[in-house]
Amino acid sequence: MHPALQGLLTIVIGVGSCIGYFWASNQFLDRVLFPAKGPNAGRNINRANMIRPWLFLFPALFALSLYLAYPVFETLRLSLTDRDQGGAFIGLANYTQMMGETKFWEAMGNNMLWLIVVPALSTAFGLLAAQLTDRIGWGNVAKSLIFMPMAISFVGAAVIWKLVYDARPPDAEQIGVLNAIYVSITGNDPQQWLTIPFWNNFFLMIVLVWIQTGFAMVILSAALRGIPEETVEAAIVDGANPFQIFFKIKVPQIMPTIMVVWTTITLVVLKIFDIVFAMTNGQWGTQVLANYMFDKLFRANDWGVGSASAIVIMLLVTPILVWNVRQARKEMR
Repeated sequence: MHPALQGLLTIVIGVGSCIGYFWASNQFLDRVLFPAKGPNAGRNINRANMIRPWLFLFPALFALSLYLAYPVFETLRLSLTDRDQGGAFIGLANYTQMMGETKFWEAMGNNMLWLIVVPALSTAFGLLAAQLTDRIGWGNVAKSLIFMPMAISFVGAAVIWKLVYDARPPDAEQIGVLNAIYVSITGNDPQQWLTIPFWNNFFLMIVLVWIQTGFAMVILSAALRGIPEETVEAAIVDGANPFQIFFKIKVPQIMPTIMVVWTTITLVVLKIFDIVFAMTNGQWGTQVLANYMFDKLFRANDWGVGSASAIVIMLLVTPILVWNVRQARKEMR
């Protein structure tokens, strides 16, 4: 079947099934389970109205249970078993083995480095872009260009930046932008940027910063537009300069939004996989937790340690996710 036809058929069946489910469940509720007739009509209507919201929530709850809750518990179970022993329970042995591996601690250290650099730079650049684009006539065009990388998949962005970092032999023309500039300025041989220890992590981080800056800019731009004009005008009357207005008037008022953006990007960083996998595959000291998990699960075929690393990622993500949800709810009040 042609992919376009297959996609269209999936949408038609999916939407049709949802409509059919809601129609049939309401008919069953109103005509069979709690019919609105007879001496108990009023009580039946009230009971039906109490149950009706759960009918609408059931597909989402079922999907969340099937695709989120079940995998979590199954991953936890697998992390406590040994495949070589037929799935026998071995307690925390997989976690002990994982803690003893150098690659795990390399991945943990790199993830912490990503956590420090990427959210800070993405949020800072996004805030700067939001402030500057609101002050120019063609700001909407600039915002569109800055936001455009968000429309590119992580793998697509990784391929683009891998070409930027590309290195050809010294006697060949450099097609990588970075090496072309480097060679023309210094006259030295081209560098294999992604193989330089420690610094290659920053070259990978640039890709995610490039993607996430647009997200940060859009959210923070909306927050900046929500600042009452009276406070800015009062600061101008008091003689405040643009830097004082920005850092002492605007930033404090949008600090909750800045923190939400920061933590949202932090969640993305903790799960980072695509960029590292596509550009270095965790080589040359660039391993991260998600790529380490992939290596264990699908290359080493070790479901125990792979599942244990997945649980570690979940434990790191959960507190930030909970805090982020709470802050988002406060913003909505």
